[in-house]
Amino acid sequence: MAGRIPHQFIDEVLARTDIVEVINPRVPLRKAGKDYQACCPFHDERTPSFTVSRDKQFYHCFGCGAHGSAIGFLMEYERMGFLEAVEELAHRAGLELPAQASGPRGPDLKPLYAILAEGASFYRRQLREHPQAGRAIAYLKARGLTGEVAARFGIGFAPPGWDLLLRALGGRDGARERLIEAGLVVVQDGKHYDRFRDRIMYPIRDRRGRVIGFGGRVLGDQKPKYLNSPETPVFHKGRELYGLHEAQQASRQLPRLLVVEGYMDVIALAQHGIPYAVATLGTATTADHVQRLLATAPEVTFCFDGDRAGRDAAWKALETCLPLATGRQELRFLFLPEGEDPDTLVRKEGAATFEARIRTAQSLSEVLFEQLGAQVDMTTLDGRVRLASLAEPLIAKVPRGLLQDMLSARLAALVGIAARKTGALAGGGSSQARDGRGLRRRTPSRSSRQAPLTPVRLAVALVLQYPGLAAAAGQLPDHWRGLDKPGIALLGALLDSVGDRPDITTGGLIERWRGSPEAPHLAYLSNPTLLRHIPPEGVVPELEAALGALNSEARRSEHQSLLNRVSPSQWSEEDKRRLRAGLWSPPEGPDQIE
Repeated sequence: MAGRIPHQFIDEVLARTDIVEVINPRVPLRKAGKDYQACCPFHDERTPSFTVSRDKQFYHCFGCGAHGSAIGFLMEYERMGFLEAVEELAHRAGLELPAQASGPRGPDLKPLYAILAEGASFYRRQLREHPQAGRAIAYLKARGLTGEVAARFGIGFAPPGWDLLLRALGGRDGARERLIEAGLVVVQDGKHYDRFRDRIMYPIRDRRGRVIGFGGRVLGDQKPKYLNSPETPVFHKGRELYGLHEAQQASRQLPRLLVVEGYMDVIALAQHGIPYAVATLGTATTADHVQRLLATAPEVTFCFDGDRAGRDAAWKALETCLPLATGRQELRFLFLPEGEDPDTLVRKEGAATFEARIRTAQSLSEVLFEQLGAQVDMTTLDGRVRLASLAEPLIAKVPRGLLQDMLSARLAALVGIAARKTGALAGGGSSQARDGRGLRRRTPSRSSRQAPLTPVRLAVALVLQYPGLAAAAGQLPDHWRGLDKPGIALLGALLDSVGDRPDITTGGLIERWRGSPEAPHLAYLSNPTLLRHIPPEGVVPELEAALGALNSEARRSEHQSLLNRVSPSQWSEEDKRRLRAGLWSPPEGPDQIE
């Protein structure tokens, strides 16, 4: 699949990408010297062994061996395909995928995105121009919205009438079918009519800002009060979050995300200077929602009404969060006064007071034990046993690590026994556990005695890990390129890549060989521990020495080949000239290079 995108384009994408900025919102990093560290997201550990190098644009886990570029991280952490990961980073960098990248990868969705964008434009225009738009404008003003925030969220108006959108956009060849596929037009009893009529229209955008669907709030007597687009090839309500694109546009590094219930909650909070609210789309919080939230901000706060329904919704969200709760990011729960929602409350008390509420939100552990404790009588032995029986299966869902240990300790303190780990809490069962995203978690590799690096492997490792210093190799003779032995062609290709693009990084080089037979060898040789005995100032001398050893081997090989072919008395003048020039040297003992 990598072959469909020119490597020059991938080089450019990676050159414009900061791997630290890609990883940090998903796995919070801390500075460690010139690099960054965290507990590895791909295996269970308590001591950080996951290292991210901004210089090399490369990550590596010394525990399980996970490694790669920003592209590889998105593929493994976000479960993206290669093309999707490149597209995501290209969008961040302001680049468009080249035409040759659009090989056979499923249906072409561009016409669908285009018709949805036209629909959004149509609805915005109707809010400005339609004779009956006054009711919609009056509604928005009554909710305290300004024209600026309405424009930021692209709010529009679907006028009354059965087929205004259809008549406006459905006249071109295939347009009617695209309107149906996009969920904007409904077919019933052979008749076509607009899905959204007499409604305030809220466009729903994906993380790239493309319109993928709509939510409509009725102005007349229609039911339901809120109507969402149906599931389509580009819109899946269990994955998308309303307002996420706008939140990311407001801040490149979001401090937190606040998950609320409705469109107007998101917009009203943004209106009052709280631009980090998002909403689920008329559905309960899903694991995909939580994964996307945690991949975007270091803190996620779920906001619910304080009534029974709000508490029930919060509990469902908490259960969904448990398999993804590593403790590296905060998961909190905010309960509002009964009868209030974020829209009404922020207008009533202002942004500063509302944000103060957010800062006092309860942690996941507090809500977990508070909700369970309310179901039992903690003054009795039976009640405490019941608490343990309720809590242990839930704690077992939390990924093994410090958070799970602390939840177990908290439970032990509540029930009055020594902390224990049994069954699932003890990590029993398959050693190939899966994490909260359903990915098979890596098993940390056991350390073994490291075999000494041969000159070829040493040279490859040096060029791979220090491509910026490999230019020194261009000043040396390259007789070694004629050697017929494993790794020589790869070494030559690596040096050629560095010569073509001197600013290429370790991550960029790794990506050039993605999916190739050489990829596993590069993965091994990209391990920083292989060169830990070589200080930065020793890289160039080591590389020169390794290439020098290969040049010597090449001279011995060609000299031996000539001796095997003809006797010295039959050497040509050219052979003698090259010998005098020092290209060859007599054999120096057995060749130890593998």
